[in-house]
Amino acid sequence: MINTRNEKVWLIGASPIAIDYAKILIDLNIEFVVITRGEEKAKQFMEATGHSVVAGGIVQYLQSCPSLPSHAVITVGVEQLSQVTDELLQYGVRKILVEKPGGMNFLALEKTFLLAEDRQARVFIAYNRRFYSSTLKAQQIIKEDGGVKSFYFEFTEWSHVINKLEKPEKVKKMWFLANSTHVVDLAFYLGGEPEKMSSYSADSVEWHTPAIFSGAGKSKEGALFSYCANWKSPGRWGVEILTNKHRLIFRPMEKLQVQNIGSVNTEFVEIDDSLDVKYKPGLYLQLLEFLSNNTPNLCALSEQIKHWRKIYIPMLGGGMK
Repeated sequence: MINTRNEKVWLIGASPIAIDYAKILIDLNIEFVVITRGEEKAKQFMEATGHSVVAGGIVQYLQSCPSLPSHAVITVGVEQLSQVTDELLQYGVRKILVEKPGGMNFLALEKTFLLAEDRQARVFIAYNRRFYSSTLKAQQIIKEDGGVKSFYFEFTEWSHVINKLEKPEKVKKMWFLANSTHVVDLAFYLGGEPEKMSSYSADSVEWHTPAIFSGAGKSKEGALFSYCANWKSPGRWGVEILTNKHRLIFRPMEKLQVQNIGSVNTEFVEIDDSLDVKYKPGLYLQLLEFLSNNTPNLCALSEQIKHWRKIYIPMLGGGMK
């Protein structure tokens, strides 16, 4: 349980998602401090939330020797994630939630992991789709049906849109890790960790290699799976989970469709998505679990490192190490 009278959270960054986190913290009546670098972002954050912001960046803030928070949430740009996480760990912060993918490369993640181990700290990666109302409903159906028998996922990105985004080129070059892994993480979270996997990739777009993905394998529980994505062709994100009784379809990811055995029709499942409507989908329950002492559904940094090594790098054809 969360003792809202004693909690003090550091929210690092003043991005749009930081505003989403702030809205939840305010509604939970939890004390928090917002730290960001730029004055303009600080102004935008204050206008959106009414909450004060400490500008100047985390390094400058730590020089003032503030008392340690109970938790810290990091929402800075992808290129600063691991650096800020390491700064907090070195200062003594012991419970951190950092936006995906946690760092720019595998070596940065490993460095953070070793530092966290040394400081006896816990670091989690924010994959909020694990906490969607659609995900929770699917888990209930999967349990009732006796488990997952097979699954499929697609993570096609709209390269013609991404190409126009004002993002650093180094961030676009790791778009699969920074964005597409939302889908991959959810697929294996629901379907089961892969025991065997064969991956193929080809082609490229101007800002990312590869651009076409395909693969298949078998989970540790025996479920067969396959995936594909073609960033140079039309497509969309999607996950399909198959049990002995149902096909569960996440398309769009916030909704759950079901196809019953013996039928070709699909229908949307009625779910209580009030939290996903009021807040950014999945964020409320993700933050609530992070603030508790029981975190079975969060993606631990150790799990992210395992996924990076055994799933993401192979899917990329061995790149982005």
